[in-house]
Amino acid sequence: MTTNSGSRREIDVVRQEPDGNLTRISLPPIVSLIGVTAVLYLGRDVLLPLAIALLLTFALAPIVSALRKMSIPKVLAVVMTVLMAFIVIACFTFLVASQISNLAQNIPTYQANIIEKIHSLRELGTGGGIIERLTGAAERVGQELQAGTQVAEISTQKPLPVEVVSHESPIDILRNIVVPLISPFSTAGLIIVVVVFMLLEREDLRDRFIRLVGHGDLHKTTEALQDAGSRVGRYLLMQLVINTIYAIPITIGLWLLGIPNALLWGGLTLILRFVPYIGPAIGMMMPLLLTLAVSPGWMPLIWTAALFLVMELISGNVLEPWLYGSETGLSSLAIIIAAIFWAWLWGPLGLVLSTPLTVCLVVLGRHVSQFEFLDVLLGNEPVLEPHARVYQRLLAGDPYEAADFAEDYLEDEYLVDFYDAVAMPALALGETDRQRGVMTNEQRVRFASAANTLVQELADLAEDEEEENGNSDELSRDSEASGSEDSEPALPGGEGRRLICTGGRGEIDDAAAAMVAQVLEIQGAEAIVGSHQSFTPVGLAALDLDGVDTMVLAYLNPTSLSQARHAVRRLKRRKAGLRVGLLVPMLPDGRGRNAITEDGAGADFITTTVAETVRRALADESAKPLKALPKRHPVRRRPAPKAVGKKAAPKKPGRRKAQEEAPA
Repeated sequence: MTTNSGSRREIDVVRQEPDGNLTRISLPPIVSLIGVTAVLYLGRDVLLPLAIALLLTFALAPIVSALRKMSIPKVLAVVMTVLMAFIVIACFTFLVASQISNLAQNIPTYQANIIEKIHSLRELGTGGGIIERLTGAAERVGQELQAGTQVAEISTQKPLPVEVVSHESPIDILRNIVVPLISPFSTAGLIIVVVVFMLLEREDLRDRFIRLVGHGDLHKTTEALQDAGSRVGRYLLMQLVINTIYAIPITIGLWLLGIPNALLWGGLTLILRFVPYIGPAIGMMMPLLLTLAVSPGWMPLIWTAALFLVMELISGNVLEPWLYGSETGLSSLAIIIAAIFWAWLWGPLGLVLSTPLTVCLVVLGRHVSQFEFLDVLLGNEPVLEPHARVYQRLLAGDPYEAADFAEDYLEDEYLVDFYDAVAMPALALGETDRQRGVMTNEQRVRFASAANTLVQELADLAEDEEEENGNSDELSRDSEASGSEDSEPALPGGEGRRLICTGGRGEIDDAAAAMVAQVLEIQGAEAIVGSHQSFTPVGLAALDLDGVDTMVLAYLNPTSLSQARHAVRRLKRRKAGLRVGLLVPMLPDGRGRNAITEDGAGADFITTTVAETVRRALADESAKPLKALPKRHPVRRRPAPKAVGKKAAPKKPGRRKAQEEAPA
């Protein structure tokens, strides 16, 4: 069983105490990973053939399924598939072995060419060249070693000849000679038997695996099995196709160049390309060395190197992206690390099996929560959402990497889409951290400055979009005429309009306002970027509102109702007929919905996205009148209560009564 505690995932192990009670011991995944690695290393003699058989089962299962669809019985389909596969492997092995034997017999005939090339290299270094110096140094070292050996022989007595006679029993001969020869054949036979039974019992093994690890969640387990089977099977099949397409031109090219044993080098190239990265390099070096030995000149060596380089470029840039692309789901660094790990664990065969085995681990991490870290470490899927990635870069004060990411995003989208889907959520994350108190003043200023720099870096792309827009009104009409009912209407044109975009409370709001202003400029409007300090008495008096019919205020803090209401009233008092709109984006946690309303703030419109803000700001709408403040009713003062125990002071007579009582 597993338990989750925050972001920490642990594995529970049940242990029975002497009194009969059961206790749970939580083990972190790293401990389990170390234990599994130890088991794989210690049991490699047994597990390696099983791993090869499992991968061959993945590769041959589609062929068996295709034969079953042709109404061929299951047993016959399995036997035919396995027999055909291992006959091909046996023929290939025999061909490679015969070519190696032929090469070993012909090596002495290549000595003349090797000596001639050595002489030519020495001639290149005559006249004090580096080759001559190296040769002289090597000769002097050899002379010193030979002189030391002669002195040692003189100082020592002549040793007596000793003859070692070994008496080996038939059992020792059997163990030292016959067993090493039989071992590969026994391993191959074991693999064949396991593959046959895995193909025959494939459905039963699948059900048992589901019952063992995922009976409580059949959907997730079935998805994981299908994902692993499709990825590994497709990878092995496509890699075989690519290697074959790669090896055939190499074999023909080497044969045309007169390189001996062309079939051998083509076959080794086909096998070695299963080893990631270093396999193709090894497959290229051996034919180059042989070409250097057998050819009298240097041109065959150059042509051989060019042949391998051209085929590598075609394979890496055309064949692999076309046939399987990123079907493995592994990052480039993960493939290298996996090759090192499996080579250390299981030797050369582990190096060949490293990619498909690591694919299985990534699928395990993708569908099993306890091993999610494997998918994060080895997978090629982005681990950060786009807005989180941009926020992290802006927080670190690196707007240029964020701009590079934006340029990649804008290859298929428009700038307003990037701002709505990525940039605004990134600013909202920054505002959330500011409200939580985890962002210092220095970080806030750096974050806002980086966001403004990002907007400036995208100015060239904004100009390109503005040029592509042309006549915004015609584009809008064409889009509305040809678009469907569900499609979002195009943004209106803003020619002849003058607007001001400013932040509401802080520097982060100013960055959001700059993004809105840039999109307004793309639509042809004149957009002026202001500062949140414009709402001070001095700033408001200096604000130029001539020709401005609409002003947009950005508030990333949804609790700014009182500040927004105050700013709207001051702006509408500053200029009659001014439209004031508020941009209040949704925060990542969902806060911000209906926090600031039009009635409460007195604004002409309130939006949550940049596109909606631009659409409402450029709309032909009249400004709402300034809402009058509620009248205050006068409150009558109550007379002060009389003091208890004190004699009331005599009332002074009124003015009229005093005149009547006065003497004439």
